[in-house]
Amino acid sequence: MYGRVARRRVFYVPGYDPVPARRYREIYRREGAAQARISGYDIALKPRHATGGPYGWHVSATIEGAEVEAEVDILAWSDIVRDSMARGVFATYLQLARTAWTYAQSGAFRRLMRLRRGPVLAALYPVGMLLVQLAIAIAAGIALASHAAPVLPWEAAALAGLAVTALILQAFQRLDRRLYAHYLMHDYAFTARHGGEIPPELDERLVSFREAIAAALKSDVDEVLVVGHSSGAHLAVSVLAELIRRGEVPNTGPALSLLTLGHVVPMVSFLPRAWQLRDDLHYLASRRELAWVDVTAPGDACAFALCDPVAVSGVCPKEKYWPLVVSAAFSQTLSRSRWRRLRWRFFRLHFQYLHAFDTPGDYDYFQITAGPKTLGSRFAGRPPSRSRIERSVSPYTSRAA
Repeated sequence: MYGRVARRRVFYVPGYDPVPARRYREIYRREGAAQARISGYDIALKPRHATGGPYGWHVSATIEGAEVEAEVDILAWSDIVRDSMARGVFATYLQLARTAWTYAQSGAFRRLMRLRRGPVLAALYPVGMLLVQLAIAIAAGIALASHAAPVLPWEAAALAGLAVTALILQAFQRLDRRLYAHYLMHDYAFTARHGGEIPPELDERLVSFREAIAAALKSDVDEVLVVGHSSGAHLAVSVLAELIRRGEVPNTGPALSLLTLGHVVPMVSFLPRAWQLRDDLHYLASRRELAWVDVTAPGDACAFALCDPVAVSGVCPKEKYWPLVVSAAFSQTLSRSRWRRLRWRFFRLHFQYLHAFDTPGDYDYFQITAGPKTLGSRFAGRPPSRSRIERSVSPYTSRAA
């Protein structure tokens, strides 16, 4: 499993993100060049000719004196995200009520607060922001109706007030590229709408992800590395668990590696109907067919930092090997000036794992994806973070419906 790499396939599973896959290529190109300058290695990207498969690019790197070639594929589901976001203003408020009820009545919200308050407060942000927007819009509508009442029939005044309320809410929706309230509400609603079960349309997409990875494991490469970021982390877990269950990992094939970044697993695994995810976590944690490293950082308020996703979900197997929980330690690996600039930019920090670090420690995204060591070899002997959280907190631990 552990060894040197000359050729690698990388599969990146994004989180709940509506942007096109080419955005990730631009991040990799810009930040890879920056990290190469800082760390003293060479890395270059080339476009890949269309093959009918996932969007991706080719990487050539010289790191630690070794030349490495890598093919990076984006396992995209942004079209599913966009479809889930194609709702009107009032549908978003209905989502808000349903999602809040799901987390409150299930007991998940209370348990999540006991685990990490940062991501839970981040989840409350769109609720609070949308309610403030609604209050402003209603107040403006009532004010207009009150002023119009002396000169218009009450029905006309009331309709004018309702129209102003609707227009203001639509204006807030158009401003969401800056506020992220609607976007985040759609994100949490997408997770909660089936009580933790994977939505059917996404479940079908995961089959295609598994097939692409299975094909790569039959190719002439040294490592197949799957990277799951944010909510893409739990999707990657489910894909690889099913891959191994089906016996699709060759005994003499490439090393299989899983890197999860900034995970939000408890937002799903703590819900009552997340049976499949809990079973996948339990299963993958005991498998020797892969190496699994989980990287988070306390500075990332949108992730469950240093929370072992298997342990906190209460599904540890008797023999647990994975994941190795590692901290990216933003406050130490970013310069003081950069940390000051980014500290309160929570959404940007949630993507820092894909960016350059001023003084990288064990974690360097570009060495992992384009360097000469497998993930298991790179982290061999590395102890888990001492401040990791392993206590079982989930209100639901069943793994069968």
